[in-house]
Amino acid sequence: MTSSSTVAPGDSPGALPSSPPTSPSPPAMPARPEPLKGAQLVLGTVALSLATFMNVLDSSIANVAIPAISGDVGVSPSQGTWVITSFGVANAISVPLTGWLTQRFGAVRLFTMSVLLFVLTSWLCGFAGSLETLVLFRVLQGLVAGPMIPLSQTLLLSSYPPSRAGTALALWGMTTLVAPVVGPLLGGWITDNISWPWIFYINVPVGLLSALLTWNIYRSRETATRKLPIDTVGLSLLVLWVGALQLMLDKGKELDWFASGEIITMAVVALVSLAVFVVWELTDAHPVVELRLFKRRNFAAGSLALSIAYGVFFGNVVLLPLWLQQWLGYTSTSAGMALAPVGILAIVLTPLVGKKVGSWDPRWMATGAFVVFATVLWMRSHFTIETDFFHILVPTLIQGVAMAFFFIPLTTITLSGLTPDRIPAAAGLSNFVRITAGAMGTSIATTLWDSRATMHHAHLTETLVQGQGTFAITLNQLQVAGMTQEQALAQINRLIDQQAFTLAANDIFWASSVLFLVLIVLIWLTKRPAGHAGAADAGGAH
Repeated sequence: MTSSSTVAPGDSPGALPSSPPTSPSPPAMPARPEPLKGAQLVLGTVALSLATFMNVLDSSIANVAIPAISGDVGVSPSQGTWVITSFGVANAISVPLTGWLTQRFGAVRLFTMSVLLFVLTSWLCGFAGSLETLVLFRVLQGLVAGPMIPLSQTLLLSSYPPSRAGTALALWGMTTLVAPVVGPLLGGWITDNISWPWIFYINVPVGLLSALLTWNIYRSRETATRKLPIDTVGLSLLVLWVGALQLMLDKGKELDWFASGEIITMAVVALVSLAVFVVWELTDAHPVVELRLFKRRNFAAGSLALSIAYGVFFGNVVLLPLWLQQWLGYTSTSAGMALAPVGILAIVLTPLVGKKVGSWDPRWMATGAFVVFATVLWMRSHFTIETDFFHILVPTLIQGVAMAFFFIPLTTITLSGLTPDRIPAAAGLSNFVRITAGAMGTSIATTLWDSRATMHHAHLTETLVQGQGTFAITLNQLQVAGMTQEQALAQINRLIDQQAFTLAANDIFWASSVLFLVLIVLIWLTKRPAGHAGAADAGGAH
C-alpha cells in the first residue's frame, strides 16, 4: 500500500516529489507494505531471484561462447565481444530511467514487463543469423533489462520485515554470485553439446516462470503511478556520448585508431556530447542522472573505485576464456570449468561480509579485496602456453575471496551519509557508472590484447632469418613431416602468435594488478561510514 509520493529504490531524482510551498518539511513517508508470509514469501523470493539470476547469468554465459558465435557468424573473436559490450552499454543507459518508468507504470507492472521483454529479446538473439542482427537484439535485451535488478531489490525488501532486510539482501546477493559460477559451465556445456543459440533460449522458461509468479504474488502490492517530466535532452545526450565512445573503442583497432576519420569523428562526438551532457544535467530541474551527487566525497571516491575496479575485473573476465580457447586449445566446456570456481568462496563468504560490514571498517574490507585481486592477476601474469589446468584454476578460486569483499563494502561506502530520499538516485547513478565501466573495460582489454600481441609478434620474429638458424631447421622438419612450405610457414606463424598473444595477456594481467593497488588510494579518500545502515543500503547498487 503506497501513496503517490512513493519513491522506489532505483528512482531518478526527477521522480522525487517536491515539498508543498507552504511547508518547509519534506513529504510524509508512505506506509510500508505488509511483509509477505509463508508460501507467498518463499515463492516471491524465488520469482525475484530467478529474474536476477537470469539477468546476471546472461552476462557471464556468453563469455565462453564468443569464439563459437564469432565462427558461426563469420567474424573475428575480438569483433564477437560486441555481443557482450552491446548488452552492457544498453543496460547502462536504461538503468537511470528505472525511477521515471517506475513512477509512470508502477514497480510490479514494470518489473513483469521487463522480464517478459527480456524473454522475447533472448528468443530473438537465438535466432540471429549475423553479428549485426545479434548485436541489435542484444542492445534491445540490455535496454529492457535495465529495471530488472533495481526493482527485484525493491520488491524483495518490501516482502520482508525491516528487521530481516539483511537476510533479504543476502538471499538476493547469493543469486548474483551463483550466476557467475553456473554461467561459464552452463554456457560451455551448451555451446559444445547443443549450439550457442540455446544460451539465450534457456531464458524463455525461466523468465516466463518468474513473470508469472511475480504478477500473481505482487500485483496487489502495486505502487502508485503518476505522470512526471522526463529529461529527453539529457537522455539523448547520454545515448550519444556513451554510444560514440563505445563504438570508438570497439572499432579503433580495426580502423587504425586516429589515422581514421571515422574514429576521429566518433571521438569528437563523444567528447562534445559528454561536455554538453554534464552542463545540462547540472542545470536541469529533472536530470536523468543526478551528477550533483559527485560533490559528496564518499560517493565520488567510492563509486569511482567501484566502477574502475569493476571495469578492470570484467575486462579480465572476458579476456581469460578468449585466451584459453583461442591459444591453449580449451573447449567452451573446459574454459567454463576453469572460470566457474570464482563463485565458490564468494558464496561462502558473502553472508559473513553482509553481517560484518556494519561493524568492521568497510575501507579495510575493500582494501583487502583489491589486494587479493592484485595478487590473483599477478599470478596470472606468469601464465605460459605450458600452464596446466590446475595452475589456471587456483587464481580463479582465490578470486572468490576478493569478490565477496568487493561489492558490499564499496557500495556501503558509496551510499553512506545520504538521506533516504537520495539513495535511489545515488544507487542508480552508481549502477550506471559501474555498468558503463564494465562494458568499456571489455573493449579496452580486447583492444590492448590485440595491440600488444602485434608488438610481441614483431619482437619475436625480428631475429628470425629465412634459411638460417632455428627458423630453417623448424621449417625443414615440418616439410619432412609432410607439410608443404606454405603449410609449414603457417604453422610456424601460429606458434609465434600463440606466444605473442600469451605475452600480451600477461601484460594486461600485470597492468591490471598494478591498477588495483593504485585504486586503494581512492578507498582511503573516503570517510568511514557511521552506524549500520549502510549495510542494508548497499544492496541497491549491485
